[in-house]
Formats: sequence, structure tokens, C-alpha cells
Amino acid sequence: MKTRIKEYRKELKMTQEELAEAVDVTRQTIIALEQGRYNPSLILAYKVKKALKRKYIEDVFDLEDIEI
Repeated sequence: MKTRIKEYRKELKMTQEELAEAVDVTRQTIIALEQGRYNPSLILAYKVKKALKRKYIEDVFDLEDIEI
């Protein structure tokens, strides 16, 4: 899944470690999310969008790529 996590994180001058602490995951999870190697739970996606100060989950995660 494509994300804009890295872009928004850098806009906020936030490190991967700081974002990880804010959403209660490891830095490795943030790396995997940024690289599109990990699909987050709905709760984690919500926490990430909130930490990145975005209004909608869709602002951060490209849900068009998801196979149903």
C-alpha cells in the first residue's frame, strides 16, 4: 500500500522514532509502513493520521491499491 507518511512526517520535522513513540509501535513498523510493506490495522492507521495531523486516513494511506 502506498502512503504519504514519510512526506507528512518530514513536513512536521518528525523522526521515525518520534512517530513510532506517538503511535505506540516500533521504528521498524514505521519503516515498513513508509515502504508499503505493511498494511496497518484500522486503529493504527487512525493513530498515524492523527499523529501526522491529517483529517482523514485516506490523506495518508492510498486505499485504491487494496485488493478485496
